[in-house]
Amino acid sequence: MKIIEDLVSNHILYVAAISWFTAQVLKTIINLLITKELSFERLVGAGGMPSAHSALVCSLTVATAKQCGLSSSEFAIAFVLAAIVIYDAMGVRRAAGEQAKVINRLVDALFKTTNNKDDFMVKRLKELLGHTPLEVLGGSVLGICIALLI
Repeated sequence: MKIIEDLVSNHILYVAAISWFTAQVLKTIINLLITKELSFERLVGAGGMPSAHSALVCSLTVATAKQCGLSSSEFAIAFVLAAIVIYDAMGVRRAAGEQAKVINRLVDALFKTTNNKDDFMVKRLKELLGHTPLEVLGGSVLGICIALLI
């Protein structure tokens, strides 16, 4: 029980979790407004506006700075982690999402040219994996604001 009590009372962890949850809820609402369809997958899925990954790591970094100080090892670790996650979100994961779009289009084209569609019963790849710079900026600002306010 002490472990659970410690986790629940960890302010930095609490701020990061609130930031992630807020970003996921906002992402779901924004997606609903744009598509006019409620997609519960947006509550846990990657990609979209704002970036929940960026919100989480930026709030973690700011909350760590507030609690431990800018010269602390904890802040240095949080800052480096945030840089890696943000770089990955805009780079590798975004590129993988773009490749998934192309592959899905190729599979769709194959469906149109074959008589035996059962040969291509392939699950579509997820296209929303990474983030645009604007989505990362939105998540970063959200995370920073939440960490400063809580």
